[in-house]
Amino acid sequence: MEIKNHLKTYVIIALLSSGITLGAYSLLNLGSSHTLGDASSAFTSSVSNSQNVPGNPGEFTFAAEKTTPAVVHIKTKMTARQSRQSSSPFDDFFGFGDPFGGRRQQAPQTQEASGSGVIISSDGYIVTNNHVVQEAEEVSVILNDKREFKAKVISTDPSSDLAVIQIKAENLPFLTFGDSDALRVGEWVLAVGNPFNLESTVTAGIVSAKGRQNIIDRDGGDTNPLESFIQTDAAVNPGNSGGALVNLKGELIGINTAIYSRTGQFAGYSFAVPVSIVKKVSSDLIKYGNVQRGFLGVSITEVNAKLAEEKDLKSKDGVYVGGFSENSAAKDAGIKINDVITKIDGTDTKSSSKLMEIVGRKRPGESILVTVNRDGQTKEFKVTLKNKDGNTSIVKGDVGESTKSEFLGAKFGSLSSTDKEKFKVSNGVKVIEVLADGRLEMYGLSKGSIITKINDKAVSDPKEAVQLLEARKGRIKLEGVDVDGSRFIYVL
Repeated sequence: MEIKNHLKTYVIIALLSSGITLGAYSLLNLGSSHTLGDASSAFTSSVSNSQNVPGNPGEFTFAAEKTTPAVVHIKTKMTARQSRQSSSPFDDFFGFGDPFGGRRQQAPQTQEASGSGVIISSDGYIVTNNHVVQEAEEVSVILNDKREFKAKVISTDPSSDLAVIQIKAENLPFLTFGDSDALRVGEWVLAVGNPFNLESTVTAGIVSAKGRQNIIDRDGGDTNPLESFIQTDAAVNPGNSGGALVNLKGELIGINTAIYSRTGQFAGYSFAVPVSIVKKVSSDLIKYGNVQRGFLGVSITEVNAKLAEEKDLKSKDGVYVGGFSENSAAKDAGIKINDVITKIDGTDTKSSSKLMEIVGRKRPGESILVTVNRDGQTKEFKVTLKNKDGNTSIVKGDVGESTKSEFLGAKFGSLSSTDKEKFKVSNGVKVIEVLADGRLEMYGLSKGSIITKINDKAVSDPKEAVQLLEARKGRIKLEGVDVDGSRFIYVL
């Protein structure tokens, strides 16, 4: 079966009805406090401990009726600029275009797209896919009762393709988090969303596999994707992105994210981010503004018969430790190369995806119990996880208030750690708004672009960037990265 080798070619990630949309960290002023407070939510409601009843078509109605009020329709708008080249002698002499705007004249064009989301608190927090809202300039939410709200994007996490948005409303229905660890292959599930702009659509299927990796072909080159997808045969189509995957008790067990398809429409397999990841990521995005990831600091490979023979391993199941990163938490705890990790906190780790999923639920500074097989002997190590910088600090999202530049006609914000990773920069300021008829609009520089240097001076602070612009003498040289990842140099 060649599905594994060709899967990336046919997976359609952005299951949107039309256009391309991308998520800002803050779109509308709905308040600056991002805490759940005393509101009822999926984080505070109990998960049922009872087993699912055996699934058959007559038992789908309970879960469908419980779920549909908490699944919303998300519509987004963004302004795309179509570039057209115009000849200019400055192109030949300077290599970065006409300083008077001749190289990149762009006509604004509004694009619209849609997806789905799941209400997780009574005061309006909604979880969806990152690709549904990433860099959208306007986000609207339509509830099951037809009420429509403008939404604020709280924060996004490209690594897991999740995002949290919020609407200003109270006493909303919400879904309770289920237990994706207890989910069994062959179990009935329902996918709820808004395919093709058809609101409140429910489809049924079974769990066909768990722990799927390498599903999303990430253009951003994410080196640490958090993937352990639930695979189902419930029909999912464009517009279902961000919708709910629920069990027959109506509990949220996943967020529908991708499909396997040659045509862009459902062809038999769909994939959902398990709620074990959704719960951790959404909680971090609300509390910290970014995801706090704990790292073992190991290079891992799944054990198979060939590897076991080559390395003379005494364990046929588990994850092989092939090396360590700098300041590795696992190495500090006593784990060695050639150890085979068989369990974490008592849970079997027969695949790399399962190991990454379990560790991905933890924050830097938290400890886990790692069980390894070392030359046929079982050993346990208490490992205190570190962040990617090699320490145990919790780092809050660093997107701050905007600073306005009258000269450029734009507002700047600080870079988040996600921005730095996505654009592969160590410094810069983010263009969070492009004002009408300003210089940046004239040059076609888009919202979400990064300015790394002003007059050859590296910038990291929005206020510093504005001060450099105000103190200008003569022309200003800007260097940075556009939203599509291309480098730019402008002289104004």
